[in-house]
This record gives sequence, C-alpha cells and structure tokens, in this order.
Amino acid sequence: MLQQIKIDKELVRERFCRTLGSYGRNAAVQKVMAAVLAELVCREEPACTFDRVLEVGSGSGLLMAELLRRCSVRSYYANDLVEESIHCLQNVLDRFPVEEFHFIAGDIESTLELPSGLDLVVSNATVQWLDDLDEFFRTMSAHLRPGGILAFSTFGTANMQEITSIEDVGLNYLSLGELEILAGRYFDIRVSREEEQRTQFTSPEAVLHHIRQTGVNGLQRRSWTKSRYRHFVSEYSRLFSCENGVYLTYHPVYCCLKKKLS
Repeated sequence: MLQQIKIDKELVRERFCRTLGSYGRNAAVQKVMAAVLAELVCREEPACTFDRVLEVGSGSGLLMAELLRRCSVRSYYANDLVEESIHCLQNVLDRFPVEEFHFIAGDIESTLELPSGLDLVVSNATVQWLDDLDEFFRTMSAHLRPGGILAFSTFGTANMQEITSIEDVGLNYLSLGELEILAGRYFDIRVSREEEQRTQFTSPEAVLHHIRQTGVNGLQRRSWTKSRYRHFVSEYSRLFSCENGVYLTYHPVYCCLKKKLS
C-alpha cells in the first residue's frame, strides 16, 4: 500500500541544493516541459510582452531561459526554496537580461512578501511538492491582475509509478480532473492536458543515479542498506525491463489558466 508522507521541505531544499549543478544536464523531461510551458504562455498572450512576472520554483533556470528566449519581461520575480539557486538564474540573465530582477528565497507556502498586480505566474515541475494547492491557487489569484495568467506544469498520478510500486512511498499526485476542480475556483481554464512517456535507462542502477542527479528523491531520510538496494535492483529488472534495459514513466501535466474577471 502506498505510503503518502508529509513533505519535509528542509529535505527537499537539501536535495535540490545538492543537485543544482547536475539538474540541468539530467532533467531532460523537465527541460522539455519548460519549453512546452513557455509555448503555452506565448499562445495565450501572442504579444509575448509582460510587465511583472513571478516564477515559483525557479531552480536552475530552465523555465526562465525558455520564457525569456520568447518573451519580453520588464520585472522578473523568481522564487525558490533553495537560496543558492540565484547563481544559476544570474547565468540565465547574462544571456537574457531584464529591466528588473528580484529573487524571493523561501517556501512559497510560507509568509513571503510577493508582488501584486502580476501579469503572469509560471511554475515548472514544482507544485507537486506543495502541501495545499487550493491555498496556492487562491494566493496566486490574489496577486494576479484580473485576466492575468497562471501557467504551470506538474506531474500526474502515473509519474514514476515503477519506483512507487517497489518502494511503497511517493508524492500525492493529483489527477488532471482534481487539478481542474481546485484551479477552477479561482481561474478560467484555458488549457489542461497530460501525457505519459517512458524514458529508457540501461539498468536500475542508472535509474537511481538519474533520480539522485535531479534531486527528486527528497521524500525520506532513509539510507540504502545492501538488502534494500539488492531488492530494488532485482524487482526493477524483473518488472520493468525493455529492449534497451529498463524504463521509467513520466506523466507531465500542463495547465494554462486566466484569473477570473469577477
């Protein structure tokens, strides 16, 4: 039975901080998601010009780069749990400068001073780490101007199901329908879609290395004993083999929303 645990934000911060240097090279799925999300924003706002933008979970700057490559932004506010990520964002800003840049360190679910009158809020592969999505949608709506856009990507219920089936622990992913219900209280839904894809790896060991290099293992402070490791490798090979080794399922979800006018 799947054990759904309360997210330890400090552990999440530690794991993502440790992988800042390797995330961009290893997070191929998240990089594609960032590009797709930026395209959705441009489709919704063809002028691709924004006065005030907030990014939640800016991390190593994958989405910032994709967005600034396509859009003109005057003031860019970036929030992340990992304060050290500001150095990655500065590297992006060296290539795609904006008039004003502000970094807001900390948990978006805590009391942070956020800008108001935002034109756009974006978030790539982050909201699955939040405890209270209803409150997140309410807060983002409060800081967006009427008609402002909230565009985010996350993961659905089949995400990394292979890991979950062996380890019996995982994030509490919501279905697309559940996301639509929560977001629909505050926003008009313009786009909502999902897809599943299998990424192939040479071995179960390669899967574990991939997960460590992207920091997405920030769920438990549990060490890998020899017996646990052997069991994982054996079961993964037995259950999830494919022609080129083994596979891991990713389940990207995309939503583009507009704040209700009344």
